[in-house]
Amino acid sequence: MAVAEMLSLIDSYLQTLTHSRKAEVETLRRLILDAVPGLVERIKWNAPSFGLTDDRITMRLHPGDRVQLILHRGAKAGADDLFRFEDPDKLIAWAAPDRGVITFVDAGDLAQKSEALVPVLRRWVAMTTR
Repeated sequence: MAVAEMLSLIDSYLQTLTHSRKAEVETLRRLILDAVPGLVERIKWNAPSFGLTDDRITMRLHPGDRVQLILHRGAKAGADDLFRFEDPDKLIAWAAPDRGVITFVDAGDLAQKSEALVPVLRRWVAMTTR
């Protein structure tokens, strides 16, 4: 699928999205795309997902009272017990050694975390893309 077709698909998806945090979803989408140039966007798990080749950052939209970013290493994460990711601002709750979750409960929370989020996203994509 061409990039223009994927963007059209994502834009259409967001136009029809009913979510109590839709404004935060749209703000977060723009922040992610601006933070890491060249990301390809698609729908995964019924939400926007981003990566250079494989997905590495996926939004989680349910439950609808928050928006979460799932930082992952793809569908088949390696059995690399040595993988470590520095999170000096403690934005990430680790679901597994190579899968983190960042939660945004409202627009104020997103605004507060935005500055620290940008370098986290850049480093995550750089460290997890082969």
